[in-house]
Amino acid sequence: MEIARNFKKLNKGDVMLAGGKGASLGEMTQGGIPVPGGFVVLSNSFERFIKETEIAAEIDHELHKVNHEEVKSVDEASKIIQEIILSKEMPKDIAKEILSHFKELDSEFVAVRSSATSEDGAAAAWAGQLDSYLNTTKKDLLKNVQRCWASLFTPRAIFYRFEKHLQKDAISVAVVIQKMVNSEVSGIAFSVHPVTQDYNQMIIEAGLGLGEAIVSGQITPDSYIADKEPRRIMEVNVSEQERGLFRKKGGGNEWKELGEKGKEQKLSGKQIDELAALIVKIEKHYGFPCDIEWAFEKGKFYIVQSRPITTLTQPEVKKK
Repeated sequence: MEIARNFKKLNKGDVMLAGGKGASLGEMTQGGIPVPGGFVVLSNSFERFIKETEIAAEIDHELHKVNHEEVKSVDEASKIIQEIILSKEMPKDIAKEILSHFKELDSEFVAVRSSATSEDGAAAAWAGQLDSYLNTTKKDLLKNVQRCWASLFTPRAIFYRFEKHLQKDAISVAVVIQKMVNSEVSGIAFSVHPVTQDYNQMIIEAGLGLGEAIVSGQITPDSYIADKEPRRIMEVNVSEQERGLFRKKGGGNEWKELGEKGKEQKLSGKQIDELAALIVKIEKHYGFPCDIEWAFEKGKFYIVQSRPITTLTQPEVKKK
């Protein structure tokens, strides 16, 4: 059984093996988009872990008791299921293979992210439901992989299952392990403006430090609006950022006060233009509007995630 696979050998057709996130990172890597190197612990590794530790019946038993309209019921099931998963030992060959791939990455710090196998499809966007562990070192690598497996059963993820009537579906989870970009600036971008739904306009949000701070809504980022054809910056809104999330010396993250630096524009006009060109390239590659996470380190942009925008209600009007 294959346990893990490099991004270079994955594409968008591998969602059931690599999850939405893993398949997308493989697809972009193959499409020549600057994605930090990495690999995916495939979903069948999680399934084998469940089988070999003989915990499937216990998990089903707990899920069967859930009344998703009662928060307490969801929380209780989540706590028990996650404890069951975290208490079991990972099969030795799976652990060995993960550490071997990690060694090949040659990166002290990695991002460990959950990637659900029904994730990021237009009907069921699992974005934000499962856990990620940034700036993970070798010491915590295997534990964080197991935590990602367990996060398939966070309260949010359990509630989401019931809300979307997925509780009877076989949902599995892969884990993305990727070189960590020590981002000076990072953020998100939508290749179609999600509010005006103007298909010729994109919006870029940028903050200092790690993008997790923006994704989790803990800081207010700068926002830049740009047209695609002809490409030009239409609007720049600078937001004062009082603190940012940065890598801690021995691994993990910490908040730092930014002072005067936080009042400055986070990306220059030239950088906005460069990122806008990359966003257009990604959208053209996929052929649909994309919700993108990006990071900037040492003069270079990296794409750490791309998925379909699921909130657009207006179709694109093609110019005649």
